Amino acid sequence: MSFAEKITGLLARPNQQDPVGPEQPWYLKYGSRLLGIVAAFFAILFGLWNVISILTLNVGCLVAGIIQMVAGFVVMLLEAPCCFVCIEKVNDIADKVDSKPMYFRAGLYCAMAVPPIFMCFGLASLFGSGLIFATGVIYGMMALGKKASAEDMRAAAQQSYAGNATPQTTNDRAGIVNNAQPFSFTGAVGTDSNV
Repeated sequence: MSFAEKITGLLARPNQQDPVGPEQPWYLKYGSRLLGIVAAFFAILFGLWNVISILTLNVGCLVAGIIQMVAGFVVMLLEAPCCFVCIEKVNDIADKVDSKPMYFRAGLYCAMAVPPIFMCFGLASLFGSGLIFATGVIYGMMALGKKASAEDMRAAAQQSYAGNATPQTTNDRAGIVNNAQPFSFTGAVGTDSNV
């Protein structure tokens, strides 16, 4: 058994169907799940650190820590429902979210990660919520899908020039001297001072 098969076996859920589709590479599917689990762990840990900041009477960090811990629990619930065996409806919730498109999960993770960073900007909230945000970005990239092949992109570019036989090339610096204007007017403009 190869290393990739061992990792796949560890991260696969029982009766798991392929929600992403066959076009996604295995390392992206299971890497995003692994990143989500690690992000949830650190979000809970650093959220607890922010909650302890109530000792310094910082209420904003207390609320941010609570939100960060809840976000960590939600991500852990969706990525590794085996951690919540004692709660009955966890598998149903995880299956429902797995059946939704990938951009739903990406938006959910990114939206949950942003408020703690703005409420209590510090390393604890930045690292804990930043990992959840990175997981959302990975799921967003998976929602976009694979890049087209070079032949497909070339064909699309040629179709855009179908009406015009020869595409015009432009130079970014072609109009610099022609468009030169003086910085200020102190009187009548006789010559251009920029040329």
